[in-house]
Amino acid sequence: MLLDLPVLEKGSFYFIKEGKDDLILEDKTKRGLTIKEVSLDEKLNVLADKGMIHDMDGIGHWVAIRWYFPKKSFNLSKVMIHALALEKKYTELRELTCPDDD
Repeated sequence: MLLDLPVLEKGSFYFIKEGKDDLILEDKTKRGLTIKEVSLDEKLNVLADKGMIHDMDGIGHWVAIRWYFPKKSFNLSKVMIHALALEKKYTELRELTCPDDD
């Protein structure tokens, strides 16, 4: 089970866990979102668990919950690049929407 996997790295908005064959990057902001499909993430070109969120107009959008980076193609350094990009994105969003929160 994913909860039992060892955590290799963690940030405010992500975990990187070690699976048997994959390094798993998990978006903490999507915790609790139901997995609706597992498919290829077009940007990162790896499998991802995806869920559906709805905007204010009720339009659904597919979002990645976690990404599976095969160990034979990715090491921790390569996955960290994506994790730090995720961290930067959410930090900037938090600063934009909640400028007084730290």
